[in-house]
Amino acid sequence: MPVSFASKAAETGWYSFAVEYVDWKWVRTSGNSRKNTAKAMTAATVALLRTQPGQFDDRDVRTALREFAFNTKRRSAPAPGEVREILDWVERNTLPMSAWEDTAKVEQVVAAISTLLDGTAAAASSVMRNRRILSLALDRAVQHNILRVNPLAALGKRESGLRVGQAISKRSLLNPAQVTALLEWIGQRPRRGLLYQAFFATICYAGLRPEEAVALHVADAVLPETGWGEIIVHKAHPEVGGQWTDSGEVHEVRDLKGRAEGDTRTVPIHPDLVALLRRVIAKYELKPDGLLLPGAGGDTLAGSVYRRVWGKAREAVLAAHEYASPAGKRVYDLRHTCLTGWLNAGVPPATVAEWAGNSVPVLLAIYARCVTGQLTDYLKRIEGLRYLPVA
Repeated sequence: MPVSFASKAAETGWYSFAVEYVDWKWVRTSGNSRKNTAKAMTAATVALLRTQPGQFDDRDVRTALREFAFNTKRRSAPAPGEVREILDWVERNTLPMSAWEDTAKVEQVVAAISTLLDGTAAAASSVMRNRRILSLALDRAVQHNILRVNPLAALGKRESGLRVGQAISKRSLLNPAQVTALLEWIGQRPRRGLLYQAFFATICYAGLRPEEAVALHVADAVLPETGWGEIIVHKAHPEVGGQWTDSGEVHEVRDLKGRAEGDTRTVPIHPDLVALLRRVIAKYELKPDGLLLPGAGGDTLAGSVYRRVWGKAREAVLAAHEYASPAGKRVYDLRHTCLTGWLNAGVPPATVAEWAGNSVPVLLAIYARCVTGQLTDYLKRIEGLRYLPVA
């Protein structure tokens, strides 16, 4: 093969390529994607070291890689002396890109991104995400003639043995009595209990994602004195950490998930929630241009705060066996409970998908197993379809 056709794998170090890739990707991705990319690159880089760093603690090495080497924003500022020393050592001791042409080394990297630090297997969803991130990076290496082929694509999904299920478990859903008891307990907390109650009620009545609920403004809600209201959802404030956002704020202002830039969706809200939100606005004297469910000081409600409140509520309200179960273990399970309730009430999947901000295929893939209570009606509908002659 002519020299001009040869790849540049042997003369390109993995570390320098990974850093350049992160910088190229930075302006094109959200804060969460930046953080996930840094995690995947960190695991791969540790697996591609010539020798393990005996003079440095493994956790310090991983922190230096994740928080500095693969963080474009922080790398632009002078790093602490120990971090700089670690990264200089990593750069000198990382294998070249030609390591990706060695099947055994590729399998070693795949094993590294599939394992937690304690040696246990990572969740299938995390492994698939890490593989996807690395595969995109290696695609770019192929495009720039650093590699001839993407070794992860050549290895194939079959090699991983992974099966990532989208469907939720019925065990994670709460029943109406449990939700009522939890919201009642939260509402009785001193000072901001009513606001926390409204936050969780908004998720379980309107099916919002938590990052959508914290982004709502008072002006986004239509709250009549009686009857049904509606919420116009148009922004999300995911919590990713100030080191990953362009603004330096903990929360990132994003458009709706899976929607075009500037797109919105309208969700009807139950009269009970309308009344509760009206009480919140009156009690905390919220202004139309302010957040509907603010944190302390009027800032975006912090995930660490509402997760702590929810955890205390579950422990106080649920029976011991319920608390130990997956029932409502995550705040996000309130959204699952809401959407399942809509489907079980007979709301058409297309309508539920529109309200929830999902596509119909994704909605059915996630919730189909949890749709119950309609079998008797369905059987009656098809009972008249008879094909055998009457005896």
